[in-house]
Amino acid sequence: MTATTPRRRPLSRRGVLGAAGAVAAGAALLPDAVAAAAPSGSAPTPTGTEPETFPATRTEAATGTGTAATALTASYVALRWTGAPDGAAIRFADGTEAGALKPVRCGCATVEGGGTALVPAGDATAYEVQAPDGATEVRSLAIDTTDGPARTFQVPTEPTRVRGVRYLSRPAWGADESKRYKDGVVNSPEVYYPLQSITVHHTAGVNGDPDPAATIRAIYEYHAVTLDWGDIGYHFLIDEAGNVYEGRYSGEDGIPGFDADGKVVTAFHTGGYNSGNLGIALLGELTETGPTAAAKESLTRLIRAVCKIKGLDPQAKITYVNPVNGVTKDVHTISGHRDWLATECPGQTMYDLLGEVRTAAAQ
Repeated sequence: MTATTPRRRPLSRRGVLGAAGAVAAGAALLPDAVAAAAPSGSAPTPTGTEPETFPATRTEAATGTGTAATALTASYVALRWTGAPDGAAIRFADGTEAGALKPVRCGCATVEGGGTALVPAGDATAYEVQAPDGATEVRSLAIDTTDGPARTFQVPTEPTRVRGVRYLSRPAWGADESKRYKDGVVNSPEVYYPLQSITVHHTAGVNGDPDPAATIRAIYEYHAVTLDWGDIGYHFLIDEAGNVYEGRYSGEDGIPGFDADGKVVTAFHTGGYNSGNLGIALLGELTETGPTAAAKESLTRLIRAVCKIKGLDPQAKITYVNPVNGVTKDVHTISGHRDWLATECPGQTMYDLLGEVRTAAAQ
């Protein structure tokens, strides 16, 4: 394997979830506070914000199979290869994930013609990659989201909300907006369509995560740069404590997930069915373990709020029509990732709870 380049931070108190307020169907999304962001060195502090520092994300890439050593302590290792999607494995030589070769589960993200995964590395400094038989173009990326140099963001001093549901804005979890750019231009320019459906995911990561914001920064790096999507793939993410995080960038109007006209920005969570489809991801692995009570309650409140705002029936079955190419799919208004594509996401246990979430969201 060939290398190609070169602590934990507590969650802000401003990210806790509040009760969803009642709203009229069809009303526009309006935040209670605008989530202003400014990198360190930019000028004057926007009104209603204060500086907070986050570790800058560091990465170190390698190609091929075998063993790679890194000059950083890896929070995660991102993998990508061409060939069979199943059959990869990884072993960490040190850190909390050290042990024997473990099969790699591809998780929520999918790529054409190959496989990909984001694997928790537990602060490893060396790892070994085994690819599926016949795989080519094997690439890995060690990602450090906890020990890099401090980077300053302007974070709102008051809670940000989507009609009563509090969330952490992109600057409040340390989103480096430069990662949305490639060769000086926005890699995936924002496009917007009327909302038709909501899709629930799990990130297939660790449970009991001590630093969810750091994990979201790793997912952001993985989606935006490694997979070349230009941004994080989900509109919202929810951690085990019930904190809601703004995902995909949707413009400078301070409205998470939507433009000023109430149309949802196209993200990257359900390949082939992204336009008009809002994606919410719960952090963790929910195949055999269910979501925490706090995470489930936050998911329900967020879905309830969005459905009331947009006039959607959480319990309905619909025919989704892709506004880009006309492709259709019969799904529930509130569906799981596996309802669209062949994947285990959002995990069997979470998937089995979707009926309960739909019923609660309709109340």
